[in-house]
Amino acid sequence: MSERSSLPTVTQSGLSESEVNQRLSDGRANIVRDATSRSVADIVRANVFTLFNGIIVTAMILVLITGSWKDAVFGFVIIINTGIGIVTELKAKRTLDRLSILVASDYTVRRNGTNIEVPSNGIVLDDLLWIRAGEQVPADAHIIESWGLELDESMLTGESRTVRKQTDDNVYSGSTAVAGMALVRVSAVGAHSYAATLTAQAKVYKKTVSDLNKGINTILKFMTFLVVPLCVLLIISQINTVGGWNIALSTGAWRQAVVSAVAGVVGMIPEGLVLLTSLNFAVAAMRLARHNTLVQELESVETLARVDCLNLDKTGTITDGGIAFDHIAMLPSTSCSEHVAQQALYDLANEEQPNGTGQAVLAGLRDQGFSEGQVVTRVPFSSARKWSAVTYGDGTTWYMGAPEVLLRALDGDYANVLAQVNVLAENGNRVLLVAQVTPEDATVSAPSAGGAEEVVDPQAKPVGLVVCAERIRADAQGTLAWFREQGVRCRIISGDNPVTVGAIAAKVRLTGERQPIAMDARTLPEDIDELARTLENVDVIGRVLPDQKKAIVQALHAGHHVVAMTGDGVNDALAIKEADLGIAMGNAAPATKAVAQVVLVDSKFAHLPDVVARGRQVMANMERVASLFLVKTVYSALISLGVVLTAIPFPYLPRHITYVGALTIGAPAFILALAPNTRRYIPGFLGRVVRFALPGGTAIALSVLLSAWLLPSIMHWNVARETDLASLRATCAIIVFTLGVLVLARVASPLNSWRGILVAAFAAAGVIGLCIPFVAQFFALHMPTGRVLIATGVALLIAAVIFVLCHVVMALGARIVSHYNPTRQS
Repeated sequence: MSERSSLPTVTQSGLSESEVNQRLSDGRANIVRDATSRSVADIVRANVFTLFNGIIVTAMILVLITGSWKDAVFGFVIIINTGIGIVTELKAKRTLDRLSILVASDYTVRRNGTNIEVPSNGIVLDDLLWIRAGEQVPADAHIIESWGLELDESMLTGESRTVRKQTDDNVYSGSTAVAGMALVRVSAVGAHSYAATLTAQAKVYKKTVSDLNKGINTILKFMTFLVVPLCVLLIISQINTVGGWNIALSTGAWRQAVVSAVAGVVGMIPEGLVLLTSLNFAVAAMRLARHNTLVQELESVETLARVDCLNLDKTGTITDGGIAFDHIAMLPSTSCSEHVAQQALYDLANEEQPNGTGQAVLAGLRDQGFSEGQVVTRVPFSSARKWSAVTYGDGTTWYMGAPEVLLRALDGDYANVLAQVNVLAENGNRVLLVAQVTPEDATVSAPSAGGAEEVVDPQAKPVGLVVCAERIRADAQGTLAWFREQGVRCRIISGDNPVTVGAIAAKVRLTGERQPIAMDARTLPEDIDELARTLENVDVIGRVLPDQKKAIVQALHAGHHVVAMTGDGVNDALAIKEADLGIAMGNAAPATKAVAQVVLVDSKFAHLPDVVARGRQVMANMERVASLFLVKTVYSALISLGVVLTAIPFPYLPRHITYVGALTIGAPAFILALAPNTRRYIPGFLGRVVRFALPGGTAIALSVLLSAWLLPSIMHWNVARETDLASLRATCAIIVFTLGVLVLARVASPLNSWRGILVAAFAAAGVIGLCIPFVAQFFALHMPTGRVLIATGVALLIAAVIFVLCHVVMALGARIVSHYNPTRQS
């Protein structure tokens, strides 16, 4: 094979076939057994056997046992909500299962004195392995012999510059060879390698914590303590209303008693809120996907709204990993014009296969109108030589290369030039030197590739310093400005030199007008609390190790910050996993993308403001709709309690609450949840929702209970008769609907736009439904007439007064509390 024949001749023979087989049988091969921490069964179990599902399923079964299937339609929400949860988590499982830092490919190993190709998992401990340019290192190893090997270790360390490796150095899995080659002896394989160790830590399953879901679960847990005893009491009270257990069992009246009890239980559970939260997360994720932003965990959409601290990796986030030609700084001692120096620089870079710096110089000068000159001879750039040269027809020779190498070869004292180089380098620039020697000054023959005179003429004179800088993303400065305006503190955390990173941070105005404060991670305190205090005054941290990135996130958590972390390298994976919100670039290592909740598919930093804005929309709108659902929970609980205490028939059926809830809560809530909203996240979601729901829920409960207590006497209804009880329940359902519309109007305010039309449309839909025979019959509703209409009108008027009074009392109470406790958050 041609690839094998191009390898250098070495004396080492490598492992024998028997030694390889022994290691394979002992499990010392480069195999990582991937296994996510959650099986399909675990995922299904976690989504099916929830507190919410248990309550609703039990209630649905009880209603189905009675034969009143129309009152059990509320149970369909379980199927939808559970399906969304299972599909989402199965997708996350597949992502974790595919997690692998290393790219699967074949490698050349030396065994029995012969070079052979084996797959990555065929490499064994102590193998002699060839590492060549363009290959990713598959296992940790010790270099036996190096032929100019240069590694890109940015995926492991965050350091953007390549590292030259010598004999006896160590190389680690996950790094990539960018130049040269080496023969190495494998020292760690499989799960024991550096990359696999990072992967194993990153692969631990972590569920995103959602304030919305926490709030909803808090409500559900509270309701569980209330629901179970209240349900038993409701059944007992409803049995008593039909004459006791003997009569109920003999006449079948127990069925209606169970349905009545379920009406109270179902009303207390905000089942639509759980579904709507999942759907809203999913819709937000789909909208973000249209902007090349992949949301891998739906709950992370909400986390976006709460982020107040954003940690940015420099390479791949602020910069794109490439370099750009900035300018040529002409030295005061030269008489050469800048234009001539730029032309020479263009020709020096214009090689057959220019490196990254050469490509940057060519691109920059080409944009200024420069093109190829009349070069007679050329010495291409070499990483060993550290310089290149061109000679023109007039005998003038130009050199370009590493400043310290060229200046060392020249006659004269150029300490001032070297000092200028150091200043530029400390500001985050990559600096090269161009020097010129004319025919009359030359003391050696013009250099030529492969010729005898591949040396720098000591009479050459420095002309200028070529300044190249990391290419900053065009969207970086504007995006950082947006975050500053939104009160999100941004920090750059990088493996590069802190001075270099600080200079780039200043260029993109990380801290606005203020100069960013940079710090070397090697001086960071190890104590988390002390580190948290240190970070409050630091904007840029350089020379950061992977474990330190994780510790920085933990320290910010200790300071009660909600942290987002961006990155693209394996060295970022642990910190991204630790952060409240992990954001990976599309060109990131597979491990990093797999553990991130959000992936910017096209690696554009400018998408982040839209991502955060979408999170704020979800959080602010879900607070609105949660208030709607909790109103139903409050009045259902209070009505159930009133029914138990006063032993009256339950004033409405489950199907009534399904109809009313769909028109005053479910459908409008879905629309409101998708409306534009850029309000910043304010802590205290659950408290605000409860304070909103209490007056509305209390007003509806009092209105319904007063009607259930007084109307039978006023209208001479005998609630033991099915027709009279049906009339009472229909009237109470109308009261709940009317006050539900008023609650909807409060939630949707201001009503001077489409929101007013929304409220009017659903109010009209409720009335129209009463007039449609099929709808009215299915939901056991009917339009009141005659004396019933008058009584219903009076009841609605009293209900409206109660509604206003409850809100006035609540507002006065809040004002009094604020007066005596001004620090209390609203």
